[in-house]
Amino acid sequence: MAIPSVISSLVTVVYNMADTFFVGQTGDALQVAAVSLTNPIFILLMAFANMFGMGGSAMISVALGENNHQSVKKISSFISWASLIVGAAFAAVLLCFTAPILHLFGADASTFEFARGYTVYIAFGAPFVIWSAAASFVVRAEGASKEAMIGSMIGTIANIVLDPIFVSGLGQGAAGAAIATTIGNMLAALYYLWYFLKKSRRFSLAPKDALCGTHIAVRVCSAGFPTAIFSALMCVSTIVLNLILVAYGNAPVAAIGIVFKANMFITFLQMGLANGVQPIFGYSYGAGDIKRFTDTERFTKLCCFVVGLAATALYFFLRKPIIGLFVDDSGVITYGVQMLIAYMLSGPFIGFLFVNMNCMQSVGRALPATVLSVLRQGLLLIPLLYLLNAVFGLNGAVLGQSITDYVTIALSCVVWRRIRHGLEQRT
Repeated sequence: MAIPSVISSLVTVVYNMADTFFVGQTGDALQVAAVSLTNPIFILLMAFANMFGMGGSAMISVALGENNHQSVKKISSFISWASLIVGAAFAAVLLCFTAPILHLFGADASTFEFARGYTVYIAFGAPFVIWSAAASFVVRAEGASKEAMIGSMIGTIANIVLDPIFVSGLGQGAAGAAIATTIGNMLAALYYLWYFLKKSRRFSLAPKDALCGTHIAVRVCSAGFPTAIFSALMCVSTIVLNLILVAYGNAPVAAIGIVFKANMFITFLQMGLANGVQPIFGYSYGAGDIKRFTDTERFTKLCCFVVGLAATALYFFLRKPIIGLFVDDSGVITYGVQMLIAYMLSGPFIGFLFVNMNCMQSVGRALPATVLSVLRQGLLLIPLLYLLNAVFGLNGAVLGQSITDYVTIALSCVVWRRIRHGLEQRT
C-alpha cells in the first residue's frame, strides 16, 4: 500500500519542481520569483483537494471495512462533483480579481506581468487540479494504489514533456508553465474518469448519489478538514514569508520558491508513507482490529524516520548542486543554500506528525489533528516568522518552519498517545 503512495508523492514532488525548474532555465530570476509568488494559489487548490480526497478516503476505508457499499457510492460521487464545483468557483475568483490577489501575494512592478500570466492559465485548470488530486486519494482507498500512481504519473509526465515546449520553445515563460500544468491535470482527470466509469464497481459519478444530504458532506469535509486547513494555512504562511522576504529583494523570494519545492522531496516522501497506509488504519479501525492498527502505526513511523534521515543527509551534502539545478544566479543560489539547510532541520522526524494526524483522522478524532495543523501553519508559525525576522532578520525568518515543526511533532505524539491508550482500553 505504501510503495505506490510514496511513488505518487514523489511524482507530485517532480510535478511541482518541473515548473520552477524549466522557468529557471530561462535565466530570468524575476520569472522564478513570479512562480514563487503564485505558489500559494496551487497550495490553496490542493487544500480543497486534500479536504475532499483525504476526508473521502478515510470515510471510504471505514465503509469498506463495514462492507457498506452504498455509502462508498455516495461518498465517491459527492467528492467528484464537489471538487468540480469548488474548482469552477475558484477559477472565477482568480480571473475576476487577479490584480488585487497578486498584489496581496507581494508581486511588484517587475514580477506582476509574469505572475499574472501564470495565474490566468492556472485558473482555467483549477477544477481539474482539485478533482484529479482528490480522485487519487479515493482510488487508493479502494486498494488500487497502482492505479492511483498511474494517474499521478500521467499528469506529471505530461507536465514535464510540455513545460520545455511552452516555456522555452514557444517563449511563454512562466505562463507556459501554467499551461503545461493545466493540460497535465486535464489528462490525469480523464484517466480517473475512465477508472470511475469502467474499472471500479464500487464508485459512482451519478449526480443522484452526490445529492446525499448534508450527513455525508459534513462527515467528508470534517474528516478532511485537518489536512485541508494544513494546506490552507500553508498558503497563508507562504504569503507572509514572501512578504517578509520581498523587503530583502526578489532574489530571496526566488530562492525560497526553489527551496520550498526542493524540500518537498523530504516532506512528501514521508507523507506518502503516512497516506499510503491510511486505508489500513481506516479498515482496521472499522473492523475493530486495534492491534493491527497499532502495529501498522509503529512500523510506518520507523520507516518514516529511516527514509527521512537518509533524505536529509543526501540533501545536506548536495545542497548547492540541488539549488543550482533550478537557476544559474549566484545571488539566488547563495540564499537558497542557506534556506535549504534551515528548512530540512526537521526532515528526519516530520513523518511522525503526518502518521499521528492520519491516525487521528482514521479513528474520527478530527479536532486534535485540526488544532495541530492550525498550530503548524498558522497560530504558531506566522507570529514566529514575524518575531524571528524582527530579532534575527532574514536568517531568523527562514528558521521559523523547522522550529514550528518540532513543537507540533512533540504535541502530536502526546495527543495521539492518549487517544490510542483510550482505544486500547476499550478493546
